[in-house]
Amino acid sequence: MTVQETPGAGVVVGVDLGGTKTAAAVVDAAGRAGPVRATPTPAQDGPDAVLDAVAALVADVARAAGEPLRAVGVGAAGVIDARRGAVVSATETFARWPGTDVAGGLRRRLGPLAAAAPLALTVENDVDAHAAGEAWRGAAAGARSALLVAVGTGVGGAVVLDGRPLRGAHHLAGEMGHMPVPGADGLRCACGRLGHLEAVAAGPAIHRRYRELGGDPASADARDVVARAAAGDGVAVGVVRAAGAAVGRAIAGVVTVLDPEVVVVGGGVAGAGELWWSALRDALRAEVVDVLAALPVVPAALGPDAAIVGAARGAWRAVAAPTLSPTDHPGAAS
Repeated sequence: MTVQETPGAGVVVGVDLGGTKTAAAVVDAAGRAGPVRATPTPAQDGPDAVLDAVAALVADVARAAGEPLRAVGVGAAGVIDARRGAVVSATETFARWPGTDVAGGLRRRLGPLAAAAPLALTVENDVDAHAAGEAWRGAAAGARSALLVAVGTGVGGAVVLDGRPLRGAHHLAGEMGHMPVPGADGLRCACGRLGHLEAVAAGPAIHRRYRELGGDPASADARDVVARAAAGDGVAVGVVRAAGAAVGRAIAGVVTVLDPEVVVVGGGVAGAGELWWSALRDALRAEVVDVLAALPVVPAALGPDAAIVGAARGAWRAVAAPTLSPTDHPGAAS
C-alpha cells in the first residue's frame, strides 16, 4: 500500500518501548528515520509511569520536528494483542504490564497533539516491529517472506509475510525463545521451564553458563565472555559455540516448516563475531534438508533503529486506511 506524504499534515513517530530504554523518531513514508531520542523506561514503576514516559518522549520528538502528530506506531515488549493495542502477557521486567491498554492510554495522553482526531495509533510486539523494519528498509527488503531472529537479553523471533508480521491465534507467531532445543537439556529458562533455547543462547545464559563451567568468576557479562572466547579462553569458546549452535538448530526447525526466502539475525549477541556465526551456520546446515542448504542467513541491517522503523510502518498503514476498524487494520493483521 503506497502512502503519500502531505507537507504540513503532521508527522508519524515510531517508538521502540523496551524494558530498559524507550527510543523514538519521526519516520517518513519511505521508512527513513530522523534523529532518535531516548529516555529510560520506568518499567518497575507501573503502566501509568511507562505510558507517561512514552507520551513525553513522543511529544518531544514531535515538538522538535515542529509538526503535530499524524500517527504513532509502538513496538512494545511483551506479548501484544495488536488488534486491541493491549498487553496480553509479559515478564517480570515490567511491573503490572499484562492487561495494559497501551493504545488507549497513549491516545488519551497524546490526543491534544494530534493533527486530526482520533489520533492514529498502532501497537505491536517489539520483535515484530523489528522484523517489519528489516522487511521494509533492511536486510529482508524485497523478500516476500522472512524469519527474523533477535538474540540479546532474551531470544525473540518474528515471521514476515508480504511485508507484515504474522501474529498468530494467540499473538505468539514466530516466537522462538521457548522452543525446546538440543543443547539446552536440563538448563532452566527465564520462564521457569527446562531445555528452552533462551536458557542456552541468550546473553545472560551465556554468562551464567560460562561461570557454571568453571570460567573466570571475574567475568562481568556475556560481552566479556565473547571477548574471552576471541582471546582463546577454552571455556568461553565452548559456551559461545554452544549458544550459536543452539540458535542454528532452532532456526533449522522453523525454516523447515515455514520455508522463508531469507533469515535475518540481529540483537546484541549476534555481534559476537565469527565464532558464534560459524557455529550457527554449521548447525543449521547440518539439520536442514538439501533444498534449504542455500537459504540466506544474514545479519540485520538497521541496528537499533529497526523496531522504530517497523513500528512506524504500522502507523503509516493506519494513515493509509483510516476507515478500517481496529480488527481489520493492516497494521494489526493477525
